[in-house]
Amino acid sequence: MTGLAMLVLAGGSSFSSFAAPTAQQAAGDVFAKPHQLVDIGGRKMHLYCSGQGAITVVFDAPSGEAGWNWFKVQPEIARHTRACVYDRAGLGFSEPAQRSNTAENVVDDLHKLLTGAGIKPPYVMVGNSLGGANVQVYAYRYPAAVKGLVLVEPQHEDETRRLDKASQGNISKVYAMVKEQNNYCLAAAQKGFKAGSEEQMNCIGNPADSYGPALGAAVAAATSKPAYWRATIDEWEAIHISDDQLRKHRRPFGDLPVVVLTRGVSPYAVPGKPQSALNKAMEDENAAIQQEIAALSTRGTQRVVPGAGHVIHADKPEAVIDAILEVLRQVK
Repeated sequence: MTGLAMLVLAGGSSFSSFAAPTAQQAAGDVFAKPHQLVDIGGRKMHLYCSGQGAITVVFDAPSGEAGWNWFKVQPEIARHTRACVYDRAGLGFSEPAQRSNTAENVVDDLHKLLTGAGIKPPYVMVGNSLGGANVQVYAYRYPAAVKGLVLVEPQHEDETRRLDKASQGNISKVYAMVKEQNNYCLAAAQKGFKAGSEEQMNCIGNPADSYGPALGAAVAAATSKPAYWRATIDEWEAIHISDDQLRKHRRPFGDLPVVVLTRGVSPYAVPGKPQSALNKAMEDENAAIQQEIAALSTRGTQRVVPGAGHVIHADKPEAVIDAILEVLRQVK
């Protein structure tokens, strides 16, 4: 399940779960401007790294999200080693590409970006949702470079089919809603969002409430552009291709340290109501899928994070920080 689908299910702004204390918002201001723009062959991609260490932690965000999605986690990891966030093509500060952000295309871009920026391996890679699929493909393609994985509610190649069966077809309905929402927001962006309009609230919301004034303004500016929504639509429409690409690579991870973090809060649950049998079936299947990913490594573990939804690093960033530091200790 991608982050945007979870947003539609939750029925709120994509930024609502990122509400942060004032101090944390201030620390996120560094993400409000571009840092390193690297030419990867006719277009530039954005990279932001801080910290020092022999191992570099590389983060990939969920569908439709830029590197600033990790603003609660990256600064803490940078206290221990070098930590890098980047923006996929067409998102954040990266220029758009003439192709969709399929897993293979993302891996090609990221490899060129890291190479062009002189960020040498070894890497520990961290990904949420669709970003979790991307970093798995990277690990398969560059096994000598990747020394550990932290997979936060990662996408699995058979997830859509299995969750659709468990939900009795409801996932297909959600995906149709996401497609409609994306097209609605693209049309609104092409016309231009008016301050305080229904379209602005539905598509952009109030990111400053969650990210603070500086980063919130950058997020609002980026998500107001038609280019952002085109990239998001292309990425969304290509998820089945990314699934096929991950399926092609799928094999055991050997003894690679892998931590899989699974949500403890269902985005389908109705607050204040008992869990339904259908909801339990879906959550059980989601947990089983992610347990299977962890079991692909002899040093793989799965952890359910109480109180966290799909975007665990928004709800419980300390759980993600702890998992990354655990993998770093194993790698060292």
